[in-house]
Amino acid sequence: MPDRPRIICLMSSSIDGGLHASRCTASPDGSVKDWSGLYEKLHGELGGDAWLVGRTTMAEMSKGEPHAPAEAGEVERPHHFAQRNANQYAIAVDTRGQLHFRGSEIGGDHAVVLLGGGVSDEHLAELTGDGVSYIVSENDRVDLRTSLEILRSELGIETLLLEGGAAINGSFLAEGLVDELHVVVSPTLDARQDMEAIVSHGEDGLKGRVQLSLLDCRRLDRGAVHLKYAVTSA
Repeated sequence: MPDRPRIICLMSSSIDGGLHASRCTASPDGSVKDWSGLYEKLHGELGGDAWLVGRTTMAEMSKGEPHAPAEAGEVERPHHFAQRNANQYAIAVDTRGQLHFRGSEIGGDHAVVLLGGGVSDEHLAELTGDGVSYIVSENDRVDLRTSLEILRSELGIETLLLEGGAAINGSFLAEGLVDELHVVVSPTLDARQDMEAIVSHGEDGLKGRVQLSLLDCRRLDRGAVHLKYAVTSA
């Protein structure tokens, strides 16, 4: 068993891999809301201790603005944990420290931010004042593997649901940090030339790095299917 949490990448997409259901063709079997409900049901069934997204997705949920910390003072590095016994954790990768919060929770889950080493003390003070936990990497880029190990050792996170955008998913897969890939495929098409797929990783992609083995395929309500794959690093 690795020192990091078991990681399940959970995504929802159109048949051609589009992420944004609102931009897809209509289906007689269900609405965007219906497919979102199927995704959320599966999210609950997988029973993760935490879920993780990228900065852009988290910003849509945190809805915070830059603000002065509640109390001035020294900040902790390389990490600070405002809460260690949460039922579930909402984790974001925010390399440059651009996320802001209105409090310590996202949808009832305690917020944790993974940051690059260049983040300012002022931003860490803001997070601390909001009751948000954080982990700061040594280098400017977020060290995903080390951060995951800290999440397991310090917060007891055993299973993490990776629900990020294409770039975050691609980074985890490229580093061999994903154990399973689950995709809820809705009976729709995106078909735009600039659509964002469930995974991307630069010009070279993931060829030669990752292998997928089908574990299960089951039909869901409203014409959707759930595909489950084991992921191994090639």
